[in-house]
Amino acid sequence: MTTPLHNKVLIIGSGPAGLTAAIYAARANLQPLVIEGEPSSTSDQPGGQLMLTTDVENFPGFPEGIMGPELMMRCRDQAIRFGTEFITEKVTKVDFSSRPFRAWVRDTEYTADAIIVSTGAQSLMLGLEEEKHLIGHGLSTCATCDGFFFRGQEIVVVGGGDSALEEAQFLTKFASKVTIIHRRESLRASKIMQDRAFKNDKISFVWNKQVTRVLGADKVSGIEMTDTVTGEFSTMNVTGIFVAIGHRPNTDLFSGILEMETTGYLTTKPGSTYTNIEGVFACGDVQDHTYRQAITAAGSGCMAAIDCERWLEAQHS
Repeated sequence: MTTPLHNKVLIIGSGPAGLTAAIYAARANLQPLVIEGEPSSTSDQPGGQLMLTTDVENFPGFPEGIMGPELMMRCRDQAIRFGTEFITEKVTKVDFSSRPFRAWVRDTEYTADAIIVSTGAQSLMLGLEEEKHLIGHGLSTCATCDGFFFRGQEIVVVGGGDSALEEAQFLTKFASKVTIIHRRESLRASKIMQDRAFKNDKISFVWNKQVTRVLGADKVSGIEMTDTVTGEFSTMNVTGIFVAIGHRPNTDLFSGILEMETTGYLTTKPGSTYTNIEGVFACGDVQDHTYRQAITAAGSGCMAAIDCERWLEAQHS
């Protein structure tokens, strides 16, 4: 039987939160190992959701903007510079019932004195083939990130909950017209959000329609819709489409092990990154359903590394 590979700190996931945690942990001589995930076409990959974005203009320090993948590569290089090791695989199983903590990549076992979970979240998509090559080219899941690029344009928001109406409201600051497309004839959003949307002259609604195709070779030029009542097809010319049908945290791995909300987000002790298991910390979008920004994820990654360092010190004092 092979001896498990032991590390002081094991970081699971590698978006802005995981990479920032790695930088801070490495600088504290904790020699972190990051199991960063496997390359894929979704946001559940090394680098996280920023790997699916183009220009990032709201991350401090880059006045000209920076491409999402480049920002993540820079963070990764910075972590490597201070001694972080990376494995480009996906953790397949964990056991946090005793220390050292255990994690497996298929048949290979790793142990650690402390764990930082930064597996992120992913936007729920429409499940259309075109989404893969049009994301970042007129198709977006984040109005706060990308709204600025649609100044003076006609765009659509797909969804009927609070987040869809929030996105639409924000986008009216830039777009000339925002159309909310919902597959039912009434919204799921809270009454106050509905009232605001109905009063906004720039927002209009299309009911009982489902987006079945996004048009455009290199960038979005329109959408195809199917009427959910009659089955009729229709098209609409738009230059931007924002999908706002919800987010899903990547927490299946920790089900029944770490405490989480009914929505699947990990719960942390207020003002910290401590989970319900001592020595296991969570940071980034895996525990944040409010802000979901690269900069807040990075900030909580810093918190996790500091919480982790102090906790490890306390074990030896």
